Amino acid sequence: MKYYPIFLDLAGQRCIVVGEGKLAEEKTAMLAEAGAAVKVISSNDYRLGDLAGARLVIVASEDEDINRRTWEEAEAAGILINVIDRPARCRFIAPAIVRRDPLLIAISTEGESPFLASALRARLERWLGREWGPFTTLVGRIRRDLRKRGVSITEQTGAYRRLMSSDVRSLLRAGRSQEAEHRAAALSQSSVRHSGRVALVGAGPGDPDLLTVKARELLADADFVLHDALVSTETLSLCGPDARLEAVGKRGGGESASQEHINARLIELASAGHFVVRLKGGDPFVFARGGEELSALTAAGIDVVVVPGITSAFAAPAAAGIPTTMRGLSSSIAITTAQGGDSADRLGELAQASDTLIVLMARSNLEEVARVVARAVGGSRPAALVSNATLPNQRTVSGPVGDIARLADREAIEAPATLIVGAVVNQAEAAAWSVASIAASS
Repeated sequence: MKYYPIFLDLAGQRCIVVGEGKLAEEKTAMLAEAGAAVKVISSNDYRLGDLAGARLVIVASEDEDINRRTWEEAEAAGILINVIDRPARCRFIAPAIVRRDPLLIAISTEGESPFLASALRARLERWLGREWGPFTTLVGRIRRDLRKRGVSITEQTGAYRRLMSSDVRSLLRAGRSQEAEHRAAALSQSSVRHSGRVALVGAGPGDPDLLTVKARELLADADFVLHDALVSTETLSLCGPDARLEAVGKRGGGESASQEHINARLIELASAGHFVVRLKGGDPFVFARGGEELSALTAAGIDVVVVPGITSAFAAPAAAGIPTTMRGLSSSIAITTAQGGDSADRLGELAQASDTLIVLMARSNLEEVARVVARAVGGSRPAALVSNATLPNQRTVSGPVGDIARLADREAIEAPATLIVGAVVNQAEAAAWSVASIAASS
């Protein structure tokens, strides 16, 4: 690291801007906003000795002679100087700033790419809403109160964690400042028993980039994350550094925690005051037992928030370039699962009633599923099996539904896999190039 990051208090300090034009005006305005006593000297008017007594100097001149002379004077006098776009003549650099006063976030590339720093600033500004300013002020007031009352560091940290995982920021975002104040004050009281809450969060089909913004925020704030086996390590890496992870799902028919145990564990942790994320593959309410968990939690009086995820029923076809509906080909969809759900009669009825049939978790008994569907709609109906949808190891095999199991075995297609049956499957080849191009550019 070449530069030491620091924030300077320039209130009332003599600062000089040498140069003219838009850059000089911008730097002058920023220094004035920080409370500095700013003097502007045009390039033509600069003379040796003009920098005397300055705390900081910014040079926005295209004149290389002025750049050299101001640098030499500042160096001799020990004054911090920045000659814009001349890294070799900078004792400090001005980072890109995200301002949510009093919260300031500085972004620096050590002069390598100001454009990249600005682009990252724009992303952070979209992510960090205006509520972060008043939230920071609110937390500051609570911190001073806790310190004044002699609350231990451990208890203070607990209060801050409760605030971060609470709905205080949401209240501030909605303009309900008074409610936010009362809520924050209650959460800061260590003597009060606080009930936690649970978020039922959809992890999507696998690619962590497909998580919702809300899901990412909750993972970052969680005390505990109870996750399915199919949730990728890349997604779990988005959890906060202090979050405790518990695997409660099963894969490949292996042993797993019972649903009753999962429900009890969620209630236990939330009742102890923790914020818990129940992270489920796909969408929590699409063949993921999220409804059962919601019922158990609400019956126990636990506060629950539900964050939908992208279900594999739609992500797998899309990732393979298969439209689930298409004018002239498909105007209806049926979604089911091959695991412990519908009987053979029911599966056949769904295949006959829909233009596009989607069967989740279809790999383990694909031969039986394909046989039932082929008997209902004919063995020549187009079909595709998509494995590990949206992940780097995604694979797809397609052919007549009567042959799809044999083709999947021949190509060694692995679980988890989604079966799509319908005329829309034939659109995949035409769309494959466009889909691959979009994926490569993201």
